[in-house]
Amino acid sequence: MSPETMLITSEEHNQENGILFVRINDILKTMVKRYLIVTGLIIMSVIIPLQISFSSSRSLELIIYSDGSTHVSTKIDVNSLQPDFELDLFGSSINNFVAIGDTGFMLSEKIVKNKAIIYTLGSSEITTDYDIQDLISKEGRVWTFTFNSPINYTLLLPKNSVIVGMNQLPNNMEQVDEQTKLDLNAGLTEINYIFTTTINSTQKPIISNDSLFNYVNLIIILGISSTAIVVLVIILKRKQQKLTSNTQTQFNIENITEKQSVNTEIIYDFKPEMREDDKEIIKFISNNKGQAFESELRKKFLLPRTTMWRAVKRLERLGLIEIVKKDLQNLVKLKKDMVEEK
Repeated sequence: MSPETMLITSEEHNQENGILFVRINDILKTMVKRYLIVTGLIIMSVIIPLQISFSSSRSLELIIYSDGSTHVSTKIDVNSLQPDFELDLFGSSINNFVAIGDTGFMLSEKIVKNKAIIYTLGSSEITTDYDIQDLISKEGRVWTFTFNSPINYTLLLPKNSVIVGMNQLPNNMEQVDEQTKLDLNAGLTEINYIFTTTINSTQKPIISNDSLFNYVNLIIILGISSTAIVVLVIILKRKQQKLTSNTQTQFNIENITEKQSVNTEIIYDFKPEMREDDKEIIKFISNNKGQAFESELRKKFLLPRTTMWRAVKRLERLGLIEIVKKDLQNLVKLKKDMVEEK
């Protein structure tokens, strides 16, 4: 073979090796890109469900008061690594907002219209409580509760209220301390109710539903009617207990310190919506020289921090007490028009 032929053959061999190297390099690049894409998709598929689970509502409870306000209590799982969490509220007329972390301490928050920005301080679970005025409307004697819930929830109706219409059947209905408690599904709920001083056992609530009348509706109506009879019996027993309670209250008032006396007319002429446990708190404060620390009230009535705080805020809204800061504690004092100096 001549030198020229050998040179040409060598050049062709080098060109083939170069082309092969380029192809192998392209294949490796393609494999690396595909690996990175697959890895990214796997990471996203893991992270996204975690982010969703870190901001999910665990429970939701609503309590309707007889003045038309509604108390909302919810537990939420949040990402403890995030410095703050934005919570959508069920309206814009928010009062008495309280957020508690999983350590039991109150968290700072900022309310902007219908949103609450809560500073988590490393909490993975947040309990919120607030009062809202946007869920109840009134037309004549009929009060209407309208609520679009993202999850299943419980609803406690006020005392002496009777359901006269609702757009969905509850999962469960029971009587709790003369109040009707419903377990309801997520979605839009509309409940019509009225207040009555004496429950008529023959009165049958009318349940409106888009579907035809069926046996389930009949069972619900019969259940509500029987519940009304039970409520009537409980009311009669309560009246007898109130007579005994009023006698004991009078005895306690007479034993208050000589420097102060309580206006008994204010104690006995409470607003109709005032609860029995709130009255007991007022009596205790009255017998304690007209003031008591919130921590003392919790020890006396064995109530959690959030429950006692809600009770104190209710009494403040009724104009019966005032809350002042003293030694980094909440001091609950009767209003001046309730305590008269001798």
